[in-house]
Amino acid sequence: MARLFVCAAQKDEVGREVAKALKGELKKQGLKTVLVGGEKRKVRVQTCNCLDLCKSCKKGPGAALIVYPDGVAYGNVRPRDAAEIVHEHLGEGRVVERLRPD
Repeated sequence: MARLFVCAAQKDEVGREVAKALKGELKKQGLKTVLVGGEKRKVRVQTCNCLDLCKSCKKGPGAALIVYPDGVAYGNVRPRDAAEIVHEHLGEGRVVERLRPD
C-alpha cells in the first residue's frame, strides 16, 4: 500500500484541503491503485500530526506531506498542487522537484 501523509498540525485548514484535493485527484486520474514493481498497491491519503518539516512549511501557505514507502517529502503543498503530485509522482514515478523542501 502507498500512503500520502499530509500534515494537519501546523496549518490545519490547509492540510485538510490538500488531503481532500489529493483524494479527488486520485479518483479523477484513476490512480487509487498503482502498479509498483509489477505489484498493485492501493493508495491512501491520510492527515496526521507533525511530520517535523515545519521549517519548510513556514516559508509559504502550504502543508507538508510525505509519500510512503518512497520516503519523498514535499513542502508548501497547496490544493492546486494535488493534480501534479498525483500525475507525476504516483502516475509517472517522477518526483515533483519544485515542491521538495530545502
